[in-house]
Amino acid sequence: MEFGLSNTQLFSGIADEDIQKMLVCLNAHDAFYKKDETLFSEGFSISKVGILLSGCVVMEFVDAIGTNHILRKVKVGGSFGEEYACGAKSPLIQTIKALEDSHVMFIDAGRLLSPCEKACECHNKMVKNLVFVSVSRSLQLLRKIVHSSPKTIRERLISYFSELIKGNGSYTFDLHYSRQQLADYLNVERSALCNELSKMQKDGLITYNMNRITVHPKADL
Repeated sequence: MEFGLSNTQLFSGIADEDIQKMLVCLNAHDAFYKKDETLFSEGFSISKVGILLSGCVVMEFVDAIGTNHILRKVKVGGSFGEEYACGAKSPLIQTIKALEDSHVMFIDAGRLLSPCEKACECHNKMVKNLVFVSVSRSLQLLRKIVHSSPKTIRERLISYFSELIKGNGSYTFDLHYSRQQLADYLNVERSALCNELSKMQKDGLITYNMNRITVHPKADL
């Protein structure tokens, strides 16, 4: 299912008729990617901001010894590339890849940051949305740092599960990462992560079935 542009983060609060006018000004164009296809490779310089209309896109980094790290997973309606296209103007330090068949709309970053002579209110609104997205992105990075900082895998899992419990308002929730993706997110080995999940279930701390997790609050975490 595809998002309408008015439901995306960058176009939030802008009327559909205004969006259609802005797309011309922003030199917008669509691109479609197959599962596992690379959008942009590490070292590539980008000048456009991507808006995900369907599918799933991930930003990942492979270190010098070949370990893969997931930096961010982009959800439908979200955007990516702002920090490079609008700010740093430096080559990518990560690879951007489609985790499934995806539809992306790209807009020109230069035109986004430099409104046309009309300086319309909807364009100003979009710039405000961009600032909000950037701040939210910083908070997401902070959460990742918090969850991957504890020394043990169990502590990292508990930290991550605690956020999901608070966000869902329930001790039962669904993971949105595969085991490999979760291991990459927490900066641990997949086999070690799976072993720890099994130990936590054996110890009565959690119960899980596939990606459905229940944390037992009275257990000694």
